Amino acid sequence: MAEETELQPRQHQDHQPGSEAAMDPAPRSRMENWRPAGKLKGRKALVTGGDSGIGRAVAIGFAKEGADVVILHKDEPEDAEDTKACIEAAGARCMHIAGDIGDADFCAKAAARAAEFLGGHIDILVNNAAEQYTTQDFATISTDQVERTFQTNIFSMMWMTRSVLPLMPDGGSIINTTSVTAYKGSRELVDYASTKGAIVAFTRSLAGSLWKQRRIRVNAVAPGPIWTPLIPSSFDDERVAKHGSSTLMERAGQPDEVAPCYLFLAADQDSSYMTGQVLHPNGGTIVNG
Repeated sequence: MAEETELQPRQHQDHQPGSEAAMDPAPRSRMENWRPAGKLKGRKALVTGGDSGIGRAVAIGFAKEGADVVILHKDEPEDAEDTKACIEAAGARCMHIAGDIGDADFCAKAAARAAEFLGGHIDILVNNAAEQYTTQDFATISTDQVERTFQTNIFSMMWMTRSVLPLMPDGGSIINTTSVTAYKGSRELVDYASTKGAIVAFTRSLAGSLWKQRRIRVNAVAPGPIWTPLIPSSFDDERVAKHGSSTLMERAGQPDEVAPCYLFLAADQDSSYMTGQVLHPNGGTIVNG
């Protein structure tokens, strides 16, 4: 394991999921070097947590490949408007919807609004939004924190998927964001890592169910340490400065380096023989998962 060193300036944000506009340096999340091939032309996508970080890069990548996109976010209108502008600059349509995906009623209403905007259906669902909180002593973890983490990270995927499925044609694609912590655990993020493990099981179970019923593919992506707003809004400034330095590649990944996994899994041309699988863009960590 590489020695931890400071790679970026010390910084901290006081609220989750954090703002990309406040990060230094800014993440690479606009897919500026992506060369599109029209693989998602005419498709309709919904991305949770699509305002910033990995979700932003995925949403912009989808747009560059020809998809119209609706992004869901919590309360970061500046980031959401920036992402919307990038999507529209790529020639695609975009709408963003603010709200709490941990609320089942919001998920149902957001899915209906998204489908209406997109022309009546949703071909691709990316369950990406998440939050995390550090706890040094698990004996002190609060019930509220555990419940909140599970509501946002795994219950929301169930509520959103349940709401989208009646709006998704047969042959659609669902992609869930899990994490390297699902496989290696985390001393400071026990509840977060537990939700990410649940997402792996959710992905595999749903894949079996939906392929038999409707030929819908369900896969996941398990990023390692990535430079996103969740990092400065989760950790203290010293930890933020060292983020990613312990990986084999000795750096954090960028959202633009993770998003191609989602584009691959969304495109039938590339991944038609994959369901129930997890991709691992994590800087070299071997997880055997």
